[in-house]
Amino acid sequence: MSIFSMYLQLGFGHIIDLRAYDHILFIVTLCAVYQIQEWKHVLVLVTAFTIGHTTTLALASLNIINIKAQLVEFLIPLTIFITAIANISIKQTDYSIGLHRFKYATALFFGLIHGLGFSSYLKSLLGEQENIIKPLFAFNLGLEIGQIIIVSIILSAAFLMLNLLKIHKREWTLVLSGAGLGVSLILMFERSGLF
Repeated sequence: MSIFSMYLQLGFGHIIDLRAYDHILFIVTLCAVYQIQEWKHVLVLVTAFTIGHTTTLALASLNIINIKAQLVEFLIPLTIFITAIANISIKQTDYSIGLHRFKYATALFFGLIHGLGFSSYLKSLLGEQENIIKPLFAFNLGLEIGQIIIVSIILSAAFLMLNLLKIHKREWTLVLSGAGLGVSLILMFERSGLF
């Protein structure tokens, strides 16, 4: 197996690993307000998120930045919490070009945080490799493929719920966002050392 395919599989496996459910929950919460016909908006959001976590993965792998793992582990559920609150607060009629741009910027920033969460795992894999560009690219490509699969599942579920079961879109958004909100609160308390 080549180094490229090994890191591609590792990236893919890392994002779809149910033990890394906080990253999956972020993607679910991020997509909660979208329907399948809005896939272009979701693709831009996920790509912005990927650019963010690719940036911090590279910087952390090169030891340019180093942030305490405990802080990062707290910030990851905070990103889910903020995304869920935004989904619940903003009505579908409020969506505009400016709001979409703000969401893209937020996804990029939150990607920076999530990338720090992946960085310790990737750094341990890279070890003392001289050239990290190919493994880093492959790992991120694997993450992106995994994210696209998760997004596809969420948008397909939204299509079934909204079109076949005739659930109101606002109710669907509230269910997914409420789940993200509840789990993120628990994670923040656990990771803050209060529990």
